Amino acid sequence: MTHADPALAPAGPFSESEQAALYRAIFTRRDVRSQFTPRPIEDATLRRLLTAAHHAPSVGLSQPWNFLVLRCPDLRARIAAAFHRANAEASALFPADRRPLYDSLKLQGITEAPLNLCITCDRSRGGPVVLGRTHAPQMDLFSTVCAVQNLWLAARAEGIGVGWVSIFHEEDLRHLLGLPDHVVPVAYLCLGHVEELHKEPELQTRGWARRLPLDDLIFADGWGRRPAQPAP
Repeated sequence: MTHADPALAPAGPFSESEQAALYRAIFTRRDVRSQFTPRPIEDATLRRLLTAAHHAPSVGLSQPWNFLVLRCPDLRARIAAAFHRANAEASALFPADRRPLYDSLKLQGITEAPLNLCITCDRSRGGPVVLGRTHAPQMDLFSTVCAVQNLWLAARAEGIGVGWVSIFHEEDLRHLLGLPDHVVPVAYLCLGHVEELHKEPELQTRGWARRLPLDDLIFADGWGRRPAQPAP
């Protein structure tokens, strides 16, 4: 007679409705910049989103993330000013024929969104030697990005829009948020309730880029080797 291991739980596929809900969150998630409503995010909802983020996988179970919840209008105005300075520099980097389209894109909702959130990575978390980071020190950063994705998908399920703002000088965020040297700002997010979302990614709708065909990105047993086509 065998005894079940109390450390294990049954595994298996979700129900069809559960699978459909998960894939719906994945396929309809959008980077939100201008669809925020003024309705505040309830504390219980924010707690659920942060709990989802905190249950992301992390290298060596190091959990290197922190969550800076930003509501102060004055602080957010100064962060928005830092974005606008960096965005003017970014615009000048694109070819002249693309610059008008770039300048027409709304790439942040820092002051419009009811809530901002900065997710950071504490690179000292877990001590000088962390399981799984011995030969891949960047794994703590990758782990933090997993927390971002968890939060983003949970937010979609809650009817909360999320926009990731990446056009900053890191030193500006460090100064404005008082980050210590060993803490890296990974994701600056704008959060708020939304009633409508773009059917396709906005950058695709606006003609900036298109989703690549999946089959062009799949290799088999080595770089550039196309998988054998299945028999008809």
